[in-house]
Amino acid sequence: MTPVPLPGADRAPVRAVVLDIEGTIGSADHVHTVLFPYARARFAAWFAAHRGEDRWTRAIEDIREAAGAPGLDEAGAVTALHAWTDADVKAAPLKALQGEIWAAGYADGSLHGHVYDDVPEALARWRAAGIARHVYSSGSVAAQRNWFAHSNHGDLTGLLDGYFDLTTAGPKRAPDSYRTISRALAVPPGQTLFLSDVRAELDAAAAAGWQTLAVRRPDDPRGPVVDGHPVRTGLAGLDPAPAAPACPPRAP
Repeated sequence: MTPVPLPGADRAPVRAVVLDIEGTIGSADHVHTVLFPYARARFAAWFAAHRGEDRWTRAIEDIREAAGAPGLDEAGAVTALHAWTDADVKAAPLKALQGEIWAAGYADGSLHGHVYDDVPEALARWRAAGIARHVYSSGSVAAQRNWFAHSNHGDLTGLLDGYFDLTTAGPKRAPDSYRTISRALAVPPGQTLFLSDVRAELDAAAAAGWQTLAVRRPDDPRGPVVDGHPVRTGLAGLDPAPAAPACPPRAP
C-alpha cells in the first residue's frame, strides 16, 4: 500500500509517534465490556487474598488518599474501586489494581488485549523507518505491556519502544504531561506525533507543541470529525514523515 502522508508539506520530520490505546489502536468497547468487569468482580477477592501483606497496606493507603477518606476500611476501599470503575475515573490506585488483576488473567489465558488489524503493520513500518513508537494511556504501564504482550495479534511488545501512564507522565488532558514525555524521549515537541480519539487529549498535546492526528474508527458513535485536528479512520498506509516538497524548476 502506498504510504499516505499527514497533511502539511511544511511539517517537521516526525521522529517519535506516541499512541493512545482505547478507541485509537485498541477497542474501547473491549475495555469497558471485558477488562473493567473482569477486574471489578475480583477486587474483594484480591484484598482477601493479600491481607497482612505490604501491598494490601499500600493499596488501602493509596485509595484512602485518592478518595480523601483517611478512615476507609477494606470494604470501603472495594466500594470506592467499584464506584471509580463504574464512572471510569482515572484514579491511580484503581489503575494499579486493575493492572495487577488483569496480569493474572493474561497469564492464565482468560484475557487478551485487543488491537485493530492495521496496527501491527503500521508499527512495523514505522520501526523500519526509524521512528520511535511509544504508548501513552491512563492504564498502568504494566497493564499496557500485558495488553500488547497478549494481544489478539500475538506478542507485539517488540514493535514498541516504551510506555507512559498517569504516574510517569501525568493526566492526559494536561499539556505539562506531554512536556514531561518530550523530556523523557529527548525528541523536540514539533517532531513528535500524538494519535488519539479524544479531542481534549489532542488539544493538550498541541498546546505542548506536538503534531497531532485524531483517529476515529468507523464504528465510533462520535463520528469522523474532531475540531482542530486532522482525522483518519485507521492507521493503514499512514506515513508520519512529511510530504516531500516539489522540486523547483531549473533556471533556464
